[in-house]
Amino acid sequence: MSEQVENAADHINMTAFISLLIGGLAIGTSPIFMRYANVTPTSAAFWRLALSLPLMFAWQLYDIRKNNRAATPALNFKELKPFIIIGFFFSLDLTMWHWSVRLTTVANATLLANMAAIFTAVGGFLFFGERFSRTFVGGMILALLGAMSLMGSSIELSPEHLIGDFLGLMTAFAYAGYMIANSRARKKYSTVSIVFGTAVFGSIFLLPIALNESGNFIPETLAGWAPLFALAWFTHVVGQSMIVYALAHLPAAFGSVSLLIQPMVAAILAWILFSEALGIYHLIGGTLIISGIIVCRQGIRKKR
Repeated sequence: MSEQVENAADHINMTAFISLLIGGLAIGTSPIFMRYANVTPTSAAFWRLALSLPLMFAWQLYDIRKNNRAATPALNFKELKPFIIIGFFFSLDLTMWHWSVRLTTVANATLLANMAAIFTAVGGFLFFGERFSRTFVGGMILALLGAMSLMGSSIELSPEHLIGDFLGLMTAFAYAGYMIANSRARKKYSTVSIVFGTAVFGSIFLLPIALNESGNFIPETLAGWAPLFALAWFTHVVGQSMIVYALAHLPAAFGSVSLLIQPMVAAILAWILFSEALGIYHLIGGTLIISGIIVCRQGIRKKR
């Protein structure tokens, strides 16, 4: 009997693991769609959430009818608090990330944002008493080394980049908060409720920032909406839904490590679409990231 339960748990964890990787692949397309977006960075972040709302609302209604229950929380602060927190961290993550890219190199911003894996593990340990095996920690270090290798010689240390580098580090803190808050909320709320709530409150937080940013808030042409809808419906709805589903079955720290696959996806797509060079650094980095994720997963299995 215990063996059947263990096999069922392994099946669920494998499904969650695959879902997490698909989510990582989906949100790894974000920099590509951002490059095509003819609006300011924060405006793109706002539209990424706002344009997902009709789709998420329809999914929320379907979820209510299918399960014959109130999938949406009661309209009081206690029930809305988790969604407000998740939306705040996610909007903070997007804002910090976009400004970091402006004020430092893309390599620096990406590397520092990837430190979220460490902050998520530390946060889980300090606030929720989560424990991690040596195998897991070793895999996390391996994946982080892979992320560093992906940046190659593009990393620059300069006083001119100090503010941008700091914002890159704050991006990591914000994303760690987002992952941890998501993981806790998933114990009570459905995937669709969390992704929908994130979009609602995240767009509310982002709107005043986007409106006060110099540049285009609305695309100048009809075609300019295409990358924004792609960000909303593919990157956010598909990507975040897969990730949030997985966090019900996997530790937030493992989720954060697995999402280091994002820069690898972005590098490959940039090579295909923009003919950006792929070198030995990218090959080594990608190999280390994949190896690190596999080792981390083994660390979780051993712990269980």
